[in-house]
Amino acid sequence: MAVSLPVPLAERLRPRTLGEVIGQAHLLGPGMPLRLAFESGRPHSCILWGPPGVGKTTLARLMAQAFDAQFIAISAVLGGVKDIRDAVERAQAAREGLHPQPTIVFVDEVHRFNKAQQDAFLPHVESGLFTFVGATTENPSFEVNAALLSRATVYVLQPLTEAELQTLIDRALATGEVPTLDAAARARLVAYADGDARRLLNTLETVAVTARAQGRDAIDDAWLLHTLGERLRRYDKGGEQFYDTISALHKSVRGSDPDAALYWFARMLDGGVDPRYIARRLIRMASEDIGLADPRALRLALDATEVYERLGSPEGELALAEALVYLAVAPKSNAVYRAYKAVRTFVARDGTRPVPLHLRNAPTALMKQLDYGKGYRYAHDEPDAFAAGEDYFPPGVQPPPFYEPVPRGLEIRIGERLTELRRRNAEARGHGAAAGPSPGGDEKH
Repeated sequence: MAVSLPVPLAERLRPRTLGEVIGQAHLLGPGMPLRLAFESGRPHSCILWGPPGVGKTTLARLMAQAFDAQFIAISAVLGGVKDIRDAVERAQAAREGLHPQPTIVFVDEVHRFNKAQQDAFLPHVESGLFTFVGATTENPSFEVNAALLSRATVYVLQPLTEAELQTLIDRALATGEVPTLDAAARARLVAYADGDARRLLNTLETVAVTARAQGRDAIDDAWLLHTLGERLRRYDKGGEQFYDTISALHKSVRGSDPDAALYWFARMLDGGVDPRYIARRLIRMASEDIGLADPRALRLALDATEVYERLGSPEGELALAEALVYLAVAPKSNAVYRAYKAVRTFVARDGTRPVPLHLRNAPTALMKQLDYGKGYRYAHDEPDAFAAGEDYFPPGVQPPPFYEPVPRGLEIRIGERLTELRRRNAEARGHGAAAGPSPGGDEKH
């Protein structure tokens, strides 16, 4: 006799209509692309790209429901060519049956299929036998064949926000199966879920089962920590410890200490931080703290991010560690960062001024008659491709130099070049010798 297993909470709370979907407002809100696709009445092949637990499978099921289509799900982790062949046969049967019905073939973790397996879908997508919907946590540009990708629209799904996860908790509480939670416990569960709805609901279900076994009808933060253990205790995304750890990582790189940087990197991974978040921080460090002292740093940070997107964890984490060490030992300069902030402040305070006539483009005869571009000196026709003394600011604007290179790394050479250019400008304008770039210093922030 078969035993009926209970349906998980996450499955019972799966949205049955598009209106019940939490999150993805950028795709499902009024007038947004995926909402319009649903309302069009015509299914189209697509790739749903996003992290776990954001609704990829749910949206695929709702598509089948919206278009009254047969829904066939294939797991690329467990399936193979036989599953593809079976899907084709079922789609043909549905199309040729007494009541013809379209078919949606949903392939979960489509990036796990090899090139030959992905190619097997192409003729049937092109013939219209079925609509292909793939779900992936990896960048489809790298993991999905170009031929298949060109026939599908890519929709990027985002992690659920804290407010959206709180709404999901409210729905779980409304079932009457989950004990009440105090504010601190709710906040910790939301942080632990890290934008993953399924992770949140599975954790809530575990908590509920344990609470019922202990006769508890309310859950506080202390009990939650005791029940879920060390991983939840040290992972505090959104809390003070999380941001303190990020700060420690960033300051270790800025302070040129690769050992400390690796330590905080490992601490963040151990605490459950998404490595892609760390990758974004590395890119910021490369532009904010290293800048033109070593322009290769930014390219290396971007390359490491791309490697992680291709390999995932744990293999891709080594590329991030490599970039982290490079950033830590690279010469440091925040000169561009400071210049950018200074010029933004200047422009906001100074207001909008007209572009000088000699800098304006003159594509028509009328514009030339109005003196657009008149008197402009084409730098390439000047000695050393430099129009000494030319003024590129609006009339009346004479700000102090915004960009002041630091005497480190490549900016030593940049500073020498800039000193020479400023000297030549000053001589051509009859102002005497110009002061060279000041050494500057890293801004404390």
